[in-house]
Amino acid sequence: MSLNASRTLSIAPMMDWTDRHCRAFHRALTTRALLYTEMVTAPAVLHGDRERLLGFDALEHPVALQLGGSDPAQLAEAAKIGETFGYDEINLNVGCPSDRVQSGRFGACLMREPELVADCMAAIRKAVTVPATVKCRIGVDDQDPAVSLFATVDACAAVGIEVFVVHARKAWLKGLSPKENRDVPPLDYALVRRLKRERPHLNISINGGIASMDEAKAHLDDADGVKLDGVMLGRAAYHEPAILGQADRRLYGEAVADTDAFAALDRYRPYMAARLAEGLALPAMARHMLGLMHGRPGARAFRRILTVEAIQPGAGLEVLDRAVEAVREAEARRDEAA
Repeated sequence: MSLNASRTLSIAPMMDWTDRHCRAFHRALTTRALLYTEMVTAPAVLHGDRERLLGFDALEHPVALQLGGSDPAQLAEAAKIGETFGYDEINLNVGCPSDRVQSGRFGACLMREPELVADCMAAIRKAVTVPATVKCRIGVDDQDPAVSLFATVDACAAVGIEVFVVHARKAWLKGLSPKENRDVPPLDYALVRRLKRERPHLNISINGGIASMDEAKAHLDDADGVKLDGVMLGRAAYHEPAILGQADRRLYGEAVADTDAFAALDRYRPYMAARLAEGLALPAMARHMLGLMHGRPGARAFRRILTVEAIQPGAGLEVLDRAVEAVREAEARRDEAA
């Protein structure tokens, strides 16, 4: 399976969320989607604990490393290290609006410097054999998105970059928090579709505000004559991960049954057992599952058990078993009452 085929669905890089344990959990729900790390800065890769920052389990493939930075030489070296670790793609963050990121001159503020972004991407592309890709916004602050988006994409395309993930919102670098920047700036899906229409040779994925598999599928339809290459899900995939269980069938056309929440936990269980045996505390994994039973009877008990009981000393898979049993019992009571 080609990496471009995997891009039909990707799970967004999300700080404090998409760590290796989250990615392994998401892989239990979909065998096909492209997973992304949290953003890791190039200086951290060069000078930090690489195994802690970059280590991952082979079951996560395909998985992309997202880097943050604006120094081409640093990014090239960090990308090379990432490829050595086995990542299938190196992605540059040109979309994060946080103050901390801006002060380091990376993230969304780079939308103001398309030539610098292109220099960074040229350096990354030269350093690695895996795809080098960009995740960006449509613009920042008072920029005209129809100008800023095309300027960034065209500058990168000129140095051989072919894959872009576009968060269909501006970022406001002053006056809005990172959280507000995920909701307040209006979405402009039409501009992303226009980008694909006018640059059909590029691989374009759309991101931002996509809350369900129905919405993801709608973005991939070509009703207006434009066929986007992929959809990236963010918060919806984290808060309601069960929707990922539909992806292999609905978005990739595989002749498989959807992955039920219980089946996903069964798949994830060996990974959990291995990490627990290594001394990892249960909450490091359990925290990523809290939304799995969203909308089902017993969901509240499931969350409570995984939140309260998982933090007890020595907590292990028996806590997960109790959480699952709470849902099964609640569903049995519902069925009896029907």
